[in-house]
Amino acid sequence: MKRIVLIVALFFVATTGWTQEDTKAKKILDEVSAKTKEIKSMSASFVFSMVNDEMDIDETNAGTIKIKGQKYCVQLPDLGVEVFSDGATIWNYMKDGNQVTISNLDDEGSELMDPSSLFSIYERGFRSEFVDEKTVDGKTYYHINLFPDTDTYDVTKIEVEIDKAEMMIHSATLHSTDGNLYGILVKKMETNAGFDDSEFVFDASKYDDVEVIDFR
Repeated sequence: MKRIVLIVALFFVATTGWTQEDTKAKKILDEVSAKTKEIKSMSASFVFSMVNDEMDIDETNAGTIKIKGQKYCVQLPDLGVEVFSDGATIWNYMKDGNQVTISNLDDEGSELMDPSSLFSIYERGFRSEFVDEKTVDGKTYYHINLFPDTDTYDVTKIEVEIDKAEMMIHSATLHSTDGNLYGILVKKMETNAGFDDSEFVFDASKYDDVEVIDFR
């Protein structure tokens, strides 16, 4: 389950320092990056999918995410998963078992769980390639492929679609080294929303008889 949340975080967040060889892709991604860096907080609803033809797996789940600086909250209600982080601590709640595990963010072993920037999956260790431009239902999207320069992310390729009018990432398909295809499609987004810091901290009082496992 942690891997699913990590894939979600990979789509929505990352840090800086990408390598690029495609001039057109670089121009597009630079514009997206500049726009997203102006966003102080945001919320979004999305659809997360996992497909593995060999294992006959085709799953789709809806989710939401809230981000404020380095704080975030991911909710996947169909899976009974909620993840909270105040920028230093991370709480992973599983409805099945009514259990929450607590750990330091640094112990999670991935910088992808630190959402210091938004919609910037291409910004660390990825080589970019412009594929094409297409129009679907009256909206035009740029299609860009990203190839990792290292094995840090356990992916072989990420296909990204960017809304040309909004210059924001609309969807991504991650080709995982485990044979799975992980897809994320943004349904609705609100930027610079007002969130109280308490929304990014797990409140045990709201969960009857929750089992707390503290790894800190």
